[in-house]
Amino acid sequence: MSTEGQVLVGIDGSAHATSAALWAAAQADASRQPLCVLYAGDIDRISRFASFETVESVRGKGHELLDETAAAVREHFPSLDITGRLSRREPVSALHEAAGPKDRIVVGSRGRGGFGALMLGSVGLGVAAGATVPVVVVRGESTWSRTERVTAAVRGATDRDWLGAAAREARLRGASLHLLGVRSILARAVGTARLPDEGEVADGRSAQQMQDVAASLREAFPGTAVSAEVETGRSAAAVLVEASRRCDLMVVGGRREQDHVSAGPGRVAHALLHHSHCPVEIVPRGGTEEVT
Repeated sequence: MSTEGQVLVGIDGSAHATSAALWAAAQADASRQPLCVLYAGDIDRISRFASFETVESVRGKGHELLDETAAAVREHFPSLDITGRLSRREPVSALHEAAGPKDRIVVGSRGRGGFGALMLGSVGLGVAAGATVPVVVVRGESTWSRTERVTAAVRGATDRDWLGAAAREARLRGASLHLLGVRSILARAVGTARLPDEGEVADGRSAQQMQDVAASLREAFPGTAVSAEVETGRSAAAVLVEASRRCDLMVVGGRREQDHVSAGPGRVAHALLHHSHCPVEIVPRGGTEEVT
């Protein structure tokens, strides 16, 4: 595994953020990358209306949280390269600004509220929506490796531009990769396989197409078991949320440029970020080497 880049995790003092930091540390340790723990104090905004004492209190609390988190991580990963960073900016901008092109951002599923909060629905969704690097939201079963399976929500051959990232995640864990497409239950009645939310996740139009993608991944990642399946259901989100019970990580592709009609992730990705039983990774399209 390349040592380029780092794993960047945002913290705010909540239990969810601590779980995210430990998950990020396991990722960094396995990939032999450094871990950067970031606390965004929003000091630039606070200093416009708060007293000097309040600003210094926020700054001091941030340094305290960084030290506590680093100590907790070192208990589990004593040889890991860990750095702490206190940002004056608000969390979304701070995480985006701190992430280099080879980095991965990790956040918890909800936060404490108040300054520096990483609460999904605000910061978590903002980070996932605007990032140009992979973003992992740690929720549900946050154990880094439990089932030894990574699941990728696949729409079809057009997802080749990001599936390499899912395969690398599986290889890193010594896990299998399961490609999961979803066909609308209504398609059987009308003779088509287009999903009502077709822009968000796999339409499963061709089982053979899925098998072809799986074969190309096996060739590109020898030694990694890759399977493919198309399930039929009323809701793509419901199928994928249920599938998240049976994997360590659910990987989805980010929205295509022509789909960027809103600031947030697609509907299916949004549902997974709120209801998945395991961590969810959103990989920007076109941000990884395409699998041929």
